[in-house]
Amino acid sequence: MAVARLYQITRTLLHYGLDDLIPDKKQPWYGKLARKSLFWLKNQHKDKPLGLRLRLALQTLGPVWIKFGQMLSTRRDLLPHDIALELAQLQDKVQPFCGKQAQQLIEQALHINDISELFSEFDQTPLASASIAQVHTARLHTETDSKEVVIKVIRPNIAQQIEADLALMARFASILVKIVSQSRRLRPIEVVKEYKKTLLDELDLLREGANALQLRRNFIDSDSLYIPKIYSDYSRKNVLVMERIYGIPVSDTDALLAQGTNMKLLAERGVEVFFTQVFRDSFFHADMHPGNIFVSPHTPHNPKYIGIDCGIVGTLNKEDKRYLAENFIAFFNRDYRQVAQLHVDSGWVPADTCVEEFEFAIRTVCEPIFNKPLAEISFGHVLVNLFNTARRFNMEVQPQLVLLQKTLLYVEGLGRQLYPQLDLWQTAKPFLEHWVKEQVGPWSVLKQVYANLPFWAEKMPELPDLLYQTLKQNNRKVTAPAPKSNTKQMLLGMLACSTTITSCLLYLANDAMAASLTMLVSIGLFIAAWRKTG
Repeated sequence: MAVARLYQITRTLLHYGLDDLIPDKKQPWYGKLARKSLFWLKNQHKDKPLGLRLRLALQTLGPVWIKFGQMLSTRRDLLPHDIALELAQLQDKVQPFCGKQAQQLIEQALHINDISELFSEFDQTPLASASIAQVHTARLHTETDSKEVVIKVIRPNIAQQIEADLALMARFASILVKIVSQSRRLRPIEVVKEYKKTLLDELDLLREGANALQLRRNFIDSDSLYIPKIYSDYSRKNVLVMERIYGIPVSDTDALLAQGTNMKLLAERGVEVFFTQVFRDSFFHADMHPGNIFVSPHTPHNPKYIGIDCGIVGTLNKEDKRYLAENFIAFFNRDYRQVAQLHVDSGWVPADTCVEEFEFAIRTVCEPIFNKPLAEISFGHVLVNLFNTARRFNMEVQPQLVLLQKTLLYVEGLGRQLYPQLDLWQTAKPFLEHWVKEQVGPWSVLKQVYANLPFWAEKMPELPDLLYQTLKQNNRKVTAPAPKSNTKQMLLGMLACSTTITSCLLYLANDAMAASLTMLVSIGLFIAAWRKTG
């Protein structure tokens, strides 16, 4: 199966003449020999531009390859303009499948004999067609209202094709690890597993609906982002019904400028939305290519994004967020020593790495990018330089952050397109500094105490018994008389903790006077326990 698919991929690439992408001078002799040995696989599309050939080849190969083309389409700083324009069509203009078949799939999923039982209108001509699903407009008829909706339906038999390509990628990754020892630090097997998980998750539209509901709740009162309403009662694993939205594609800069959109504010809000999702919510839309992002036509002076297709989302744990935020701030402050030390502390590079040498290498790569507008910065080239630095210091790829890295590239691509003068760093720095202060300041400690109050309120009645049992067990284990000061110190400490919790509970009960008096007692007990240590 894998060999057959490999041959199909090779045949498709050569059928469209994509070996022309590699300049003849840069092709190694064995590459030229391999190409000549496949003499029967000739370029059948010599009359077509290279960009069109690339798009058609990726489209022919299926969703895994289309997703790759979608990501490339956002990097107009790395690709010729004509190729980027062609690849942009992969975002929502993939060849559709039969509309009648889509209607049958919807009827089967919703267990209805005819689509008119639920929808007073249904257009068999798709509104948009992407790599994994396509969208049809309809009108949902309910007992109280009639609503304009869109119905997203998964392409038939798509799962088998995705599984075959992912299996081939996994085999390539395992072979690469065995024959190229340096590739292990890139962790290709783990990266492929992570990519497989995200793609297979995208096949479950119930999961996408749940993701959209969560994002909608996170930004329900936001001026920056709107997520359409999901009609969960009419959604299934391969069918999703959602509110129809009207917006301007974020890639249509001419239309945005024509209506007087504040492009600078729009670009800044893209950065704001990204960092808010990552650091405030730990839940971010991870497929933010231009085909999934629109701009509301209302209030162009105060523009708002509209996000769709929430099939791929990313999450970060507390440690990842803290590490990333500290790294970003260190970069913003050009504290490369701190960046190097954070990499060592996190285990991303070996513990025996020379921090001074690593710091100098990072400085060499990153220092030139600051104090420049986004139009003058090529993050693609910076990433290449960082890759070379990583190879020197044996840095490992972190698979859990692959989605975050991809999303950041999308955000950069959008920012470059909307407002080339945007300073990505200065826009993000205040947000991150505020977030870090919230995490390490005194208010953060109080928030954590407040969050744990229900637990301690439940456990407080048990504290006297636990204290008695602990003292009783200690008396049994100690053969020689223990110093009285140690026992008193422990007793005073536990009483101080109990009175602190009691003070917090009294404060929540709006009894400020009793809370203040209890806190004074707690402070006195802490001081007494501390003095017993002397």
